Amino acid sequence: MAVDGAFCAYFQQAVELIGRRYTGAITRELLSGPLRFSELERAIPGISARALTLRLRELQHAGIVGREVEPASPVRVTYALTEKGRALDEVVAELERWAHDWLAPTEHAHA
Repeated sequence: MAVDGAFCAYFQQAVELIGRRYTGAITRELLSGPLRFSELERAIPGISARALTLRLRELQHAGIVGREVEPASPVRVTYALTEKGRALDEVVAELERWAHDWLAPTEHAHA
C-alpha cells in the first residue's frame, strides 16, 4: 500500500496520542457516556489523580474530550467524548477484540 508522507505523519500522531498511558482506558470508559473525575479515577485501576488530570487535559486539547462544569454546590464537572472522540468507537472495539484474541491468556498459542 503506497502511503504519502502527510498520511504517515498523521497516522504517527494518532498512534502517539491514543497510545499514551491510560488514554485508551479513559476513552473506553467515556464511550459509555459522560463521567465525573472521581468515577473515571475509580474505573481505571492504577491511575493517579495527576495522571488522569494530565491525560484529560491532553484529550481536551486534542478535541477528543469535552469538559462541562455545572455551577452547583459543590461544583460538578463531567467529562464526555466529543464527536471526534466518539469516532474512536470502532477503533477501540477492534483494539479490544485484537487484545482479547492475541494478548489474553489462552490454552492454545496463536500461530
